[in-house]
Amino acid sequence: MSSSTEWPLWEVFVRSRRGLSHTHAGSLHAPDAEMALRNARDLYTRRNEGVSLWVVPSTSITASSPDEKDPFFEPSADKPYRHPTFYEIPEGVQHL
Repeated sequence: MSSSTEWPLWEVFVRSRRGLSHTHAGSLHAPDAEMALRNARDLYTRRNEGVSLWVVPSTSITASSPDEKDPFFEPSADKPYRHPTFYEIPEGVQHL
C-alpha cells in the first residue's frame, strides 16, 4: 500500500481491572474509530485484563518535547502552594 491509501494510525489506551486510569497500550491502523475500537479490543485485551478502551487518532495528539522539558515545566516551579508541604494538615483529617 502506498502511504496515501494507508489507514490512519490510532493510539490505544486501556484501563485495567485494577487500575483507575487508562495507560497507553500501543498503536494500530484502522479505517475508522469503530473498527479501531474493535481491533484494539481483540489485540490488547485478549486475556480480559481491560474494562475500558480509548482509541485516539495519532494526528489528534499533541505532546511536549523531552528536549524542552526544563523551559516547558519551569513555570510550575514558582508555585509552592501546589506542593503538599506548603499546607499544614489539621489534626483529625483523614484520607487527604
